[in-house]
Amino acid sequence: MTKQPQSLASSLLPVGLLLIAMASIQSGASLAKSMFPIIGAQGTTALRLIFASIIMLMILRPWRAQLTAKSLKTVIVYGIALGGMNFLFYMSLRSVPLGIAVALEFTGPLAVAIYASRRPIDFLWIGLAITGLLLLIPMGASNHGIDLIGAGYALGAGVCWAFYILYGQKAGADNGVQTAALGVMIAALFIAPIGIAHAGAALLTPALIPIAIAVAVLSTALPYTLEMIALTRMPTRTFGTLMSIEPAFGALSGLLFLHEILTFTQWIAISCIIMASVGATLSMRNHSKPVVTESSPSI
Repeated sequence: MTKQPQSLASSLLPVGLLLIAMASIQSGASLAKSMFPIIGAQGTTALRLIFASIIMLMILRPWRAQLTAKSLKTVIVYGIALGGMNFLFYMSLRSVPLGIAVALEFTGPLAVAIYASRRPIDFLWIGLAITGLLLLIPMGASNHGIDLIGAGYALGAGVCWAFYILYGQKAGADNGVQTAALGVMIAALFIAPIGIAHAGAALLTPALIPIAIAVAVLSTALPYTLEMIALTRMPTRTFGTLMSIEPAFGALSGLLFLHEILTFTQWIAISCIIMASVGATLSMRNHSKPVVTESSPSI
């Protein structure tokens, strides 16, 4: 009898951590967008990753990680994918509403989930995802169409997210939560030169430093740590199903913090992508490799 409360608590803990992480990420993305007029998306990405790497370096002490030549290569690819995803996602936010950018980016992990399953029912999820994409990026003239370049950046972030999933699971298996710190440090080294080249001395604007630190904590240090912990404490299907509501979190955050009002069609499109992701996750075979779902570290 005494084991039941413990079992319930152990099940609810990772769920709570994941929900907190998603709320934190979306709040950080909304705050980050306020920095774009001063240092652009490039500078914002660089500052976020630099401060996040410093914070995670102090907290997680990644130098304790035991790396082999093989695991080091995996962590490097993981970090580069992480940096590219952050950069491309912020570039998309310059012209695409937050909720739509998240939905477009989510096609990355959705594609990985469908590939890992490869069952006939997956054609249904593919159809739903394509329907959502067509509604978000309508062909021809439309008053509700979104910027195609921004949409391309978001889809590119999705590609990077797919690589982040594939290599992040392998890297995390070797060193656990310290992998997050190593990945962010590598991402910062990869993106910092781009941000410096674009924003220059503006990166040192005193008023930006507190905002950048807040973005680093909300968007990177806190959620990455919580999500890496959650990954090790819940089934893949549960994790993927919960992460599937991320586009809805993004849309609500954009509405609350950025006053980005979406059309009914856009909400339907986001819902299609969410349903496709949930369906693909739930239809996975029990023996599918646990690399099909991962948190969104770019938001």
